[in-house]
Amino acid sequence: MSAVKKMVRLFRHLGTLCLFLLMLGLMACNGSGKPQATLNAAPNVLFIAIDDLNGWVGCLEGHPQVRTPHIDRLAQKGTLFANAHAQSPICNPSRTSVLTGYRPSTTGIYGLSPWIREVPELRHLVTLPQYFAQQGYTTYSAGKIYHGGNGRGPADTEFDQLGPAAGVKVQPPQKLVGKTPGGNNPWVDWGRFPLGDRQMQDHDIASWASEVLRSRPERPYFLSVGFFLPHVPLYAPEWSFNLYPMDSLTMPLYLENDREDTPRSSWYNHWDVPEPRWKWFQEQGQDSLFVQSYLAAISFMDQQVGRVLDTLEASGQAENTIIVLWSDHGFHLGEKGISGKNTLWEPSTRVPLIFSGPGIGTGKAVHQPVELLDIYPTLLELCNLPAKEDLEGHSLRPQFLDAKAPRQWPAITTNNYQNHAVRTKDWRYIRYADGAEELYYMREDPNEWYNLIGQQEYAGWADSLKQWLPQTNSLPHVGNYQRILEYKDVMPIWQGTPILPEAPIPGY
Repeated sequence: MSAVKKMVRLFRHLGTLCLFLLMLGLMACNGSGKPQATLNAAPNVLFIAIDDLNGWVGCLEGHPQVRTPHIDRLAQKGTLFANAHAQSPICNPSRTSVLTGYRPSTTGIYGLSPWIREVPELRHLVTLPQYFAQQGYTTYSAGKIYHGGNGRGPADTEFDQLGPAAGVKVQPPQKLVGKTPGGNNPWVDWGRFPLGDRQMQDHDIASWASEVLRSRPERPYFLSVGFFLPHVPLYAPEWSFNLYPMDSLTMPLYLENDREDTPRSSWYNHWDVPEPRWKWFQEQGQDSLFVQSYLAAISFMDQQVGRVLDTLEASGQAENTIIVLWSDHGFHLGEKGISGKNTLWEPSTRVPLIFSGPGIGTGKAVHQPVELLDIYPTLLELCNLPAKEDLEGHSLRPQFLDAKAPRQWPAITTNNYQNHAVRTKDWRYIRYADGAEELYYMREDPNEWYNLIGQQEYAGWADSLKQWLPQTNSLPHVGNYQRILEYKDVMPIWQGTPILPEAPIPGY
């Protein structure tokens, strides 16, 4: 063989070797088994979580005066799930359910603690952002995604990059409303005091998320943005309060003695909590200010959502980004005589849920009941990722194709061990751990004022709905005592303290 032919063959071998090594390098640097070109074509995910937001959003028509133009335009650009419900009416178990894909009755996480990584049986769970990371995505997070500071510790591996934590950036020297029942919690506060937008932590969270979007990450990303408002304390800039003048404020519908046809055990899930009873608000003349403060907090938070959406549009990435916006649970403002959450009624369970982006459709509204549990499998399908077969939710892809597509599953909310609500399009059935029940015909009684349990003509409906109650009911994990209800020898135990049969209902 001539020297020239030997040189040609050598270069051919070297070229093949270099191409092979180049492919290996691309696969190694993106951290997955996928070529970089495939990953670049994958859609990004913008995951927007909101704390304590009920149906008081313009597109949900939950309050006639609420102003949420940015969330409303997101709904117009995508699909609104107008009958979406949380798996739990309290932060930690709800967020745990969304991020793991399992019901509270499966994980045994019912209260404000513990976190899943503190429970030996749950440490192995692959959460939603971790699953995306396994598929080659870069994961970012700012604000409240897990409850409290969970997932943000130096040894935590929930996200690749972290932005500002959730919280309150500036507080008044003392509580604006003075001492409140239920332990005078410093965060149970509301009202006006001089604040600018940049003095709000949610503003910093939106700014950080916007910077990530402007940086146009090379790899597909899962960007989670958790806004704190309208969680208490209900502080917001002056302009947002001015949107809701007190002299023309519409108060939520309220029925005197609404709890007369509900069982005593309906109180046990919020027996002694920091949020005052509505009777206290009325006696103190704080009810209107509380509603105004909640609405103001919503509108300020909505503006921060708008800032992030505007940045996404300006960055040119919107056409290849799946957006999902959700709230972890609802909030009572007088309904059923209480403020706060921790109930199995509509104000606590119904939440905003909006998807937008490629393959989703625009301007659609789905009125079939869905669950936050459905977010995990839906995002996997929208992003063409391998299905995770053990998830307990169901993909919403059929509803993107046809908003009226039938859906066989109701929405189920769990509030503590063996306390469940089943929500279909027309009915809500509640069963408490002591066997007490409630039944509401939501089509004619959307405020849940008339409990139909005990009326013979509705017995068949109750029997059919109870078939959907979870068959697995894990006991609460050790250390799970914040807002926890247990039963020992038929005695209800609230946060470790027995509730005696003759004990008066606190604040009622």
